Amino acid sequence: MLSVSNLSVQFGKRVLFDEVNVSFNHGNCYGIIGANGAGKSTFLKVLTGTMEPNSGNVHLESGKRMSVLEQNHFACDDFTVLDTVIRGNKPLYAIKKEMDDLYAKPDFSDADSNRVGELQITFEEMNGWNAESDAAAMLSNLDIHEDQHYTLMKDLDGKQKVRVLLAQALFGNPDVLIMDEPTNDLDYETIQWLEQFLANYDNTVIVVSHDRHFLDAVCTHISDIDFGKINHYSGNYTFWYESSQLAAKQRAQQNKKSEEKKKELEEFIARFSANVAKSKQATSRKKMIEKLDISTIRPSSRRYPAIIFEQERDAGDQILNVSGLSATTEGETLFSNVDINLAKGDKVVIYSKDARAATAFYEILNGKLEATSGKVEWGVTTNQSYLPLDNAVYFEKDESLVDWLRQYAKTDEEREAVYLRGFLGKMLFSGEEALKSARVLSGGEKVRCMLSQMMMERANVLMLDEPTNHLDLESITAFNNTLIKFKGTVLLTTHDHAFAQTVANRVVELTPKGAIDSYMTFDEYMVDAKIKALREKMYS
Repeated sequence: MLSVSNLSVQFGKRVLFDEVNVSFNHGNCYGIIGANGAGKSTFLKVLTGTMEPNSGNVHLESGKRMSVLEQNHFACDDFTVLDTVIRGNKPLYAIKKEMDDLYAKPDFSDADSNRVGELQITFEEMNGWNAESDAAAMLSNLDIHEDQHYTLMKDLDGKQKVRVLLAQALFGNPDVLIMDEPTNDLDYETIQWLEQFLANYDNTVIVVSHDRHFLDAVCTHISDIDFGKINHYSGNYTFWYESSQLAAKQRAQQNKKSEEKKKELEEFIARFSANVAKSKQATSRKKMIEKLDISTIRPSSRRYPAIIFEQERDAGDQILNVSGLSATTEGETLFSNVDINLAKGDKVVIYSKDARAATAFYEILNGKLEATSGKVEWGVTTNQSYLPLDNAVYFEKDESLVDWLRQYAKTDEEREAVYLRGFLGKMLFSGEEALKSARVLSGGEKVRCMLSQMMMERANVLMLDEPTNHLDLESITAFNNTLIKFKGTVLLTTHDHAFAQTVANRVVELTPKGAIDSYMTFDEYMVDAKIKALREKMYS
């Protein structure tokens, strides 16, 4: 279907890809993974022809069509929503436009009539007469209502644009679908729809994503960029991650008998196979694993940060009491009459259809924003640590990371450079990196610094507003694992489905008409019929 031969990409002395040979076959979904800077997005640019490699070539089977999720959200601003979607099938749209232009000619001739006849035959073969109805159906599935279909793209808000561009990429059943971070800016409901669509998609999908739940739901193969090569592994992200960890562990156990290693591998495969068979992903494409063979997995070169939250002291039973809390902005109600009582051991997803509501809630809890009404009372045994959505204000000074972290130290020992370097080293700032300026950090580096600060605070209550933003898969996985083990209280807002599902035991949804408060997992909350009915009422 799609193949890459002898591909090499180099920037200066830095080699991203060295003589890569790999094929992407019909019916499979490939999740492209790799450490930050490994070249995931660069590889997609080479596949789509927007970037030339230093050597090698990309071959798409003759007669097959490739579609790419548009990253420029302003590229179609002057087109209607419906036309934007149909433009996803470029050959079809070109025929449609040529016919429309011919019909619009004031001096329509016999030659024009003959040309229209030729175009109509091809248009019919491409199912063109159903294009508008097919595009409209796809838009409706993505919650873009019929009264918006003839609206110009520039008049939509950001989230609506993302959904239309998603429909554009999917339109017309492309033979190869390429998507770079498709879940960015999508809500849970839209992501769930996309997962179901791709899980049953018959053609080839190649996707880059930091959303582990999404990769697990749709991928038949993981394509790992490591050591300048790309290797395919059967299965989803979780299988790749767990098997690569096991491979690394076995490599370290040089003295372990081969029989013992073989038994360990067989038990791992049997356990994972059973989990897949029991899951809801076990039909059609969702049969992700026909045959698992861990012997093909190599230990990864990736580094995982050591994110470890320890409590200075255990909190008492009373953690937080919120009563009658309301917040408005520019006359618009974000949430109102929120009553919450948190107890020891609660790990809560703070959720809202309006992302501003969750951020305002955290800002009020941390004394950075005044509530419209209501009060907040923290338990006397609690100490809190907060990871805000916007952390730019913390990195305005031109100082080294060691000096940046020193300002959060509480004791003379903690102020020592060796101690601070130890904390930074856990977050992968080793050697000279610990001396780089705080003002020049990337988004992911800033979050890792904030996590270093939070680790030093040793709080028993963690508040996290979109903590996975800017982080790579390695940091997200390590972060997720430590929150599962954390013995204190967690308040968490995230678009990372796996985070929400695996960490939380309670969901609190903030709405303009109050809060919905339920002790259950996030998945249970999102499918509960009674809660669905209540949610509709609270937002109406």
